[in-house]
Amino acid sequence: MALSGMRGLSVFISDIRNCQNKEQERLRVDKELGNVRTRFKNEKNLSPYEKKKYVWKMLYIYMLGYDVDFGHMEAVSLISAPKYPEKQVGYIVTSCLLNENHDFLRLAINTVRNDIIGRNETFQCLALTMVGNIGGREFAESLAPDVQKLLLSSSARPLVRKKAALCLLRLYRKNPDVVNVDGWADRMAQLLDERDLGVLTSSTSLLVALVANNHEAYWSCLPKCVKILERLARNQDVPQEYTYYGIPSPWLQVKAMRALQYFPTIEDPNTRRSLFEVLQRILMGTDVVKNVNKNNASHAVLFEALALVMHLDAEKEMMSQCVALLGKFIAVREPNIRYLGLENMTRMLMVTDVQEIIKRHQAQIITSLKDPDISIRRRALDLLYGMCDVSNAKDIVEELLQYLSTAEFAMREELSLKAAILAEKFAPDLSWYVDVILQLIDKAGDFVSDDIWFRVVQFVTNNEDLQSYAAIKAREYLDKPAIHETMVKVSAYLLGEFGHLLSRRPGCTPKELFSIIHEKLPAVSTSTIPILLSTYAKILMHTQPPDPELQSQIWAIFSKYESCIDVEIQQRAAEYLSLSRKGAALMDILSEMPKFPERQSSLIRKAEDTEVDTAEQSALKLRAQQQMSTALVVTDQRPANGTPFTGQLSLVKVPSASNSADVSSADQGLSQTNGVLTTVDPEPPSADLLGDLLGPLAIEGPPPSDNEESRQNVVPGLEGDNVVDASAIVPVDDPQNSVEPIGNTAERFMALCLKDSGVLYEDPHIQIGIKADWRLYQGRLVIFLGNKNTTPLVSVQAIILPPSHLKIEVSLVPDTIPPRAQVQCPLEVVNLRPSRDVAVLDFSYKFGNNMANVKLRLPVVLNKFFQPIMVSAEEFFPQWRSLSGPPLKLQEVVRGVRPLSLQEMTNLFNSFRLMVCPGLDPNPNNLVASTTYYSESTQAMLCLVRIETDPADRTQLRMTLASGDPALTFELKEFIKEQLVNIPIAQRAPSPQVPPTPQVAQPASPVAALSDPGAMLAGLL
Repeated sequence: MALSGMRGLSVFISDIRNCQNKEQERLRVDKELGNVRTRFKNEKNLSPYEKKKYVWKMLYIYMLGYDVDFGHMEAVSLISAPKYPEKQVGYIVTSCLLNENHDFLRLAINTVRNDIIGRNETFQCLALTMVGNIGGREFAESLAPDVQKLLLSSSARPLVRKKAALCLLRLYRKNPDVVNVDGWADRMAQLLDERDLGVLTSSTSLLVALVANNHEAYWSCLPKCVKILERLARNQDVPQEYTYYGIPSPWLQVKAMRALQYFPTIEDPNTRRSLFEVLQRILMGTDVVKNVNKNNASHAVLFEALALVMHLDAEKEMMSQCVALLGKFIAVREPNIRYLGLENMTRMLMVTDVQEIIKRHQAQIITSLKDPDISIRRRALDLLYGMCDVSNAKDIVEELLQYLSTAEFAMREELSLKAAILAEKFAPDLSWYVDVILQLIDKAGDFVSDDIWFRVVQFVTNNEDLQSYAAIKAREYLDKPAIHETMVKVSAYLLGEFGHLLSRRPGCTPKELFSIIHEKLPAVSTSTIPILLSTYAKILMHTQPPDPELQSQIWAIFSKYESCIDVEIQQRAAEYLSLSRKGAALMDILSEMPKFPERQSSLIRKAEDTEVDTAEQSALKLRAQQQMSTALVVTDQRPANGTPFTGQLSLVKVPSASNSADVSSADQGLSQTNGVLTTVDPEPPSADLLGDLLGPLAIEGPPPSDNEESRQNVVPGLEGDNVVDASAIVPVDDPQNSVEPIGNTAERFMALCLKDSGVLYEDPHIQIGIKADWRLYQGRLVIFLGNKNTTPLVSVQAIILPPSHLKIEVSLVPDTIPPRAQVQCPLEVVNLRPSRDVAVLDFSYKFGNNMANVKLRLPVVLNKFFQPIMVSAEEFFPQWRSLSGPPLKLQEVVRGVRPLSLQEMTNLFNSFRLMVCPGLDPNPNNLVASTTYYSESTQAMLCLVRIETDPADRTQLRMTLASGDPALTFELKEFIKEQLVNIPIAQRAPSPQVPPTPQVAQPASPVAALSDPGAMLAGLL
């Protein structure tokens, strides 16, 4: 665009660039648009120069992103100007401002046609460029024949013919039914004899579009394409300007090979031989070099040649060369080349003769599973899945299982499904298949679909030799202190059906099987309870003669669930209780399941019917969240070897969706009357305008009696002789074996609840720091382990003990930390549902001859998944009214609050990511806050908080909370109450148990600490 000489345009552009902000720019643009509009109204007084200048200004304003809804006629009229400067502006601006359906374009068709059929080459190029850019139907109908004639014209210069070919390509792609290409085979063959590489490249692009629609008509063009490739491969008559980094016209080579792939085969032996010689030359002459641009060009040609080799089903020797070349590519450092190598090797699996050759690169492909780039990991997974057969299935599946422990969530579902399919298709024996599936469930339970464990149950049921082995493996997994719910399902089913086969093995009597299965009951969801009830009935049926104690225990469970709100559980409990009283008849009624009829695996059918291994599937699929269990659950961290348990019990508070008030009312000011949540508030603050508008919440009632309180503190499932007082379930210290940490560990923990980096723990030998990044319901933490000694710390172990509402993946921790060195351990966290329980880092190390152990709470707390949001009155009140009462809206009077001014309370709320919204409450002594909570089950959930204070007594207040999830409302209420009464989270009873101080085997010998302990976290802050 020759803008020199247009002083007004240059000044306008300078003014725009000098604007300080968007508002100034808009004012200047509006002023200029008004000026242009005024000048266009007096068009008769405009000179061609002025019209051109104002049209340029319109285009510049349009490019800035502003709407230009006038002046289109003036731009179109410049197309018919006799001079090049005005005509150029007309064509350029029309191409940019108008689309193919604009009415003004009809006015320009005749002028454009005259330019195309005229003798001025410059005007022809302008017209062809605009038509090619717009490509409308009316242009195609009116101008396509003229463009075709110009392309075939012997008198037109190559520059014009090249533009004509590209213009015709655009018209044909947009309107294939309008552009008449009947009988064009001979003309295309004639165009492929062109010596000018520019015209030849454009014509080949047109050929690709034509043969894609109908290759039958263009067989005569096939040998021409081969001759083009021969010419380029031998570098015959290729001008320097068409040689890119020593490669003769790589664009033309790619287009010619792309066109050949639309023909099903090559019949002529001479043509086929010539083509394979060219492809051989390309395969042998391509390698990885340092120059990125040359690599890109040579590899574009190479991979198109590979695609053509596979399309033509070349000889095995050439296929072997292709695989060998790709084997080099998947081992280079450049990630793009590795990706393309893996992708093309996956395509070559369609040629069965090369599968054995591809297996030679299995080790390198497995290495690619650990590549930092997820795209490369996906391609490696696809390739391993495709190349697996009976000979290598064991190795590949074991690698996939090992990789499953460190794979990111985005790949685990696909990884699990593929591992299960391979294990089923190529299992050398069924016991190995059972081992694989159970390992799969153990390592990736959340990502294992029900189809997978259904299938293993079918195999075990249909194979008698496998039943006792599967039951033994299921019993072994139940010994683990924490297993996934899917493992509970499959283990319970297998032991219910085949547990009687293990009666002579130690630890496998009916009573022992019932006990270990029943331990898992409090932690499972309602969908698993029916399976456990069926297992209890089966155990009872196989216990002959009946064991009175076991029978009474199982009958008590059936009786308990007869009144369950879930229909499935209620019906099973009632029927099993009735059936179990029939004595010997129970053996016939509850006999073993018959064999399943033989049928195709649903997993393999899924793999055949759907594309389970698409590389584009990068986002983590959301899963239906399991329903929450009943009010109080006691977790027992019991050793697997049966030794007496000496640790601590921990209390997990999980309110159910149906009754979030089922909690200990003595501590929380709540009571339960006829299933209705009430607040204990003898003296509620007086109602004000906002309170009247939002409606009353409190249904006042007397506090619970002592008997009621004691009953509510009994943990369900431990009635009778095993009654446990919930208030007694707290972490227990062992001060005799403690080492004094440096600084207050609880204060460090609380500080990290408010910020995302800092020191979590420090003692004379080690410093542990945290750095975190939170995104919605996911987080990434890095734990920094710094050795402060001049001697190494050995036997280092770090185990994460997560509560049930968190999924935490930790990378491997090295066994030794060198002197004065720092080790980083990344963690991936996913928040499943609302809970205040915290994860625990169980860390141990050895210094000298002594062993130290410390258990630390990790600052993965409720507020880390908050995103503060400012809401207006128009947004707040409809949400508040829609949440009418318990359990979605809870209210409580809190006493014993730390005396805080409103400003201090505002700062406290803001520090926990609760945004205080001023002006919503008309009472100046109250405040309203809001935030968005993220978890995998709730996604984005708006939370609303109202705090009413008493100016005369700052030690008490009333708080009201509302959200769309009952568990979230309850947990948020308790969380805020803890902060207001200054109860640190570090003092709550977590799950699992957490002694607050490190444990050592022997007194530690004094070791010199670093002069600057904070230096260990230099990379953290």
